[in-house]
Amino acid sequence: MFNSLLFIPDISGFTHFVQNTEIEHSQHVISELLEVLINANTQDLKLAEVEGDALFFFKENEVPSQEKLLAQVETMFTAFYSHLKLLEKNRICPCNACATAPNLQLKIVVHCGELQFITVQKKRKPFGQSVIEAHRLLKNSVKSDNYALLSNEVSKVIGLSRDYKSKLYHFDYGQDSYDEHKIAYLFSKIDKNNLKLNPFAIPEVVDFKCSASIVLEKDFKISASQLLEYITNYGYRHYWVKGVDKFEYNPDEVTRLGTEHVCVVDGKRLNFTTVTKPAEPNEIVYGERTEDVPIDALYQFFIIKPLSGNSCRLNVEVYTKAKSLLKKLLLALIMKRAIRNSIRTSLSNLEMFVNKDDIDVS
Repeated sequence: MFNSLLFIPDISGFTHFVQNTEIEHSQHVISELLEVLINANTQDLKLAEVEGDALFFFKENEVPSQEKLLAQVETMFTAFYSHLKLLEKNRICPCNACATAPNLQLKIVVHCGELQFITVQKKRKPFGQSVIEAHRLLKNSVKSDNYALLSNEVSKVIGLSRDYKSKLYHFDYGQDSYDEHKIAYLFSKIDKNNLKLNPFAIPEVVDFKCSASIVLEKDFKISASQLLEYITNYGYRHYWVKGVDKFEYNPDEVTRLGTEHVCVVDGKRLNFTTVTKPAEPNEIVYGERTEDVPIDALYQFFIIKPLSGNSCRLNVEVYTKAKSLLKKLLLALIMKRAIRNSIRTSLSNLEMFVNKDDIDVS
């Protein structure tokens, strides 16, 4: 039998994160991070299982070289922390889940050995002693939640020694007993400051030099954070925005600066991108921009200011861009009135919606 690779990235702090934060957004954050790790797979690893906060990969009858394996580990750490940086910099949601997501960490356990397989619901899954050992290694005595751990078995195969050092890796020796059986390993704590994080799009912060074309205001008997959720979670939009045939968006993604969604109106697709603008203290600002309008661009901002723990004030501001004389006339004679009436209706619908006792996302 040939050696096969077992590779387990595990998100550290998952249990505390989920139990102590808003459950829906914490689930979205973890889902995004798992997708990021899956997409960072450069060694054609096979995904055997998503195990809550961890991914169980394997590579049958092959263990990549030292260079490729350490590069794969680095790639996953880089992707993970790059995404956390994106979540931090582009965040608009003040909830605890979104605010504390950058505190999550990553550990990766690598092992190798002979594999057997079982078939469950027509899916072939790795099985055997090596699989058990790899998972046991997740419970170790390393005094960190951010590290790469390679068992002695895999270290011998790839020729990795304790003396190996690089800008990212500085390996130490460790050993733990599992079921009266000792398993030795090399581990390196990972300093995220030594990772070259992937760039991401800088969010658009719009600072208008003019007054809004349309301003509407309404008070709500609900907390500011909850009102923001009803506005930014597109799963709720069909309850209070009328005249839209369909909303298209990623349901597993927390809305943040740069995210996109589509409104389909009479077969026409209106693409919106999340933007923001400077806010006053104690204000929450969420904005959307679209260029799929008869004028050049339309910006709509929802500005929420808490009045008390269970009440807030919502201001809706609309800014428009129309360069040609024809577009300016169209805006002044037709569009502005239609937009104002549409927003007024939506705000009334939103008020009725938030006062319901049986709100749910469909």
